[in-house]
Amino acid sequence: MNSPSFFLIAGEKSGDLHGEKLIEALYRSFPRAQIRGVGGPRMRSAGLDCVIPMESFEVMGFVDVFLALPRLIRLFFRLRKILLENPPDFLLTIDYPGFNFALVKSLNKRRFKGKISHFICPSVWAWGKRRIPKMEKIFDALFVTFPFEEHLFDKNRLSVHYVGHPLVLEIEKAHANPIDIDSKLKVLALFPGSREKELHRNFPLQLKAASRLLELHPDLFIAVSVAEPRFSLILDQLIKQSSFKKQEILLIDSSQSTALMKRADLAIAKSGTVNLELALYGVPTVVTYGIGLLDLFIARDLLRIRLPYFSLPNIIMSDEVFPELIGPNFTEKALFERANQFLTHPSLAKECREKCRQLCKLLEGKSPQQEIAGIFQEWIH
Repeated sequence: MNSPSFFLIAGEKSGDLHGEKLIEALYRSFPRAQIRGVGGPRMRSAGLDCVIPMESFEVMGFVDVFLALPRLIRLFFRLRKILLENPPDFLLTIDYPGFNFALVKSLNKRRFKGKISHFICPSVWAWGKRRIPKMEKIFDALFVTFPFEEHLFDKNRLSVHYVGHPLVLEIEKAHANPIDIDSKLKVLALFPGSREKELHRNFPLQLKAASRLLELHPDLFIAVSVAEPRFSLILDQLIKQSSFKKQEILLIDSSQSTALMKRADLAIAKSGTVNLELALYGVPTVVTYGIGLLDLFIARDLLRIRLPYFSLPNIIMSDEVFPELIGPNFTEKALFERANQFLTHPSLAKECREKCRQLCKLLEGKSPQQEIAGIFQEWIH
């Protein structure tokens, strides 16, 4: 099979990033491959023959999903029709489990002919264990990013491969020009989020806590990571509404995110993949997540989600690597106190960095996309 056909589906930005590198690895292994699918700008630039743009699928929060449901249903049937009429040799879904799992289940019922695999396992080790037998039933293979995930599944029912976490190798190879900040200053890095709603829910309280920290620690320099250029105006407006003067705070473009993490002495970051990235750089961090009352009610009272931890470093280590302030626990007072503890008690910061080093050792060393391409080669030959 010299020119295998692949169909990749990514439904959000992180999936687009993973998909881009996977497409590059597939073309290296199979120069004549046909690669179609759903992807964002990164996957399209890597050579994806895009049948539906990923941007059509992006939603966040239970309420937004509900409002977007008619559109998602239309996209579901359109995509299913494309796959059934022209089935690829290999279908690979990337993260985005709610939509992808429903699609795969529906394809299986209609005797889809291709081999189906999934990359980035949902957090079934923390919650949603009921998904394990469902995944074993609908997928041919699963590519997981944490070593312990291999042991969650019945090997006789599902082929599970630990391929490494994408962030680890990226950080090992990362090179960034240092940010021009006085070396005598300590840097507090704020990561308010990568979506507009997240900015409004996280950034104002992050700013208030940072302002109080600056009063106690005049040697502190405040830098804010801007996930997208269009967010600069929103962040500027929120800064103007705070007690900060514009010259007291620096907005850092996402292209300099690596440099900011390398320079940061402390971070306050919205819950998400950025927490794992900060842990791999060894930055003591306070995790925040502002959540609307309706979303909180749905998660806590209807879905009965009860997690001991929410941020990836804590979940992976089954320990508090980073303190978490989620939902009603996310207050200015609590955020100030937890961040100030890192600044006033060096032993706490040292302990946090040691846990980060242990996490790095646990996750070191593979190229996930190259591993996946290699597994496809084994299947073909």
